[in-house]
Amino acid sequence: MLSNSTILVTGGTGSFGHKFIPMTLEKYNPKKIIVFSRDEMKQWEMAKLFEGDDRLRFFIGDVRDRDRLYRALDGVDYVVHAAATKIVPTAEYNPFECVKTNIHGAMNLIDAAIDKGVKGVVALSTDKASSPINLYGATKLASDKLFVSGNSYSGGHETKFSVVRYGNVMGSRGSVIPFFMSIRDKGVLPITDERMTRFMISLEQGVELVWHAFEDMVGGEIYVKKIPSMKVTDLARVVAPDAKQDIVGIRPGEKLHEQMIGAEDSHFTYEYPEHFKILPNINNWGSCEDRIKDGKRVADGFVYASDNNSEWMTDAELQDWIDQNYSDIGKI
Repeated sequence: MLSNSTILVTGGTGSFGHKFIPMTLEKYNPKKIIVFSRDEMKQWEMAKLFEGDDRLRFFIGDVRDRDRLYRALDGVDYVVHAAATKIVPTAEYNPFECVKTNIHGAMNLIDAAIDKGVKGVVALSTDKASSPINLYGATKLASDKLFVSGNSYSGGHETKFSVVRYGNVMGSRGSVIPFFMSIRDKGVLPITDERMTRFMISLEQGVELVWHAFEDMVGGEIYVKKIPSMKVTDLARVVAPDAKQDIVGIRPGEKLHEQMIGAEDSHFTYEYPEHFKILPNINNWGSCEDRIKDGKRVADGFVYASDNNSEWMTDAELQDWIDQNYSDIGKI
């Protein structure tokens, strides 16, 4: 599907883009990948990594700017929407800015994608959109709803919209592993709560989930990868076995455990060998056989959270990932 196509990635200079772009270039050999983002310096640095590869284009722009999106999407086949304001405390203290990017930006992209004849859009979501308690999660829940209903909003147009949802991405900017790695020599690691758990997914797995969504989607599905959990105290112990763990308390808007599927979604959630799929609760799409395929509906009241997970990452598995991904302390 992605072979010989033109793909645009919003927020493409972020951690996801840095993994999605080389993996997609190698696997699918697309005609073109357009990196759409607002930070010229990050684009400059990224361009140096792909110097000489004429399949890559860089487009300065902001998802808040509807007109710029229309220009960027000219001739584009597929879009991965990774742009977001996503740091929880930043969103709490800058709520208007978070809404402009995460909600208004989604609306702009949906309109532009439909009008420009884009074939498919996959939007990246977060565990925080499930039963949200902070503004970031609330805006991403609204964004998810917009992309799901975009399949109805598009009317007779053929643009399809779906969402992928996952939790803590190991090694991504802002995640806890690089932070702990950068300060482990100080001998003290701050722990918000000793009971805290997190899902653990690699960037490679996140990219593969997006690929699967493009191949599988009919429109309106939310894909949730099956991934292991880990206690934050265990994660800290693997990163710095001799460091003291200082309990500092939960930050504003932070959850004790990550949740990716809530009980309210269980009526429309189906299970597959490697993932779950939340189907839309509109237009009878939740009972659509083309969307369900070979899935098995989960039990009523099913909740997929990092503390009730059946799969847990071991110390050895995390250490192996660190050994493979870190050549220097604090650098990925």
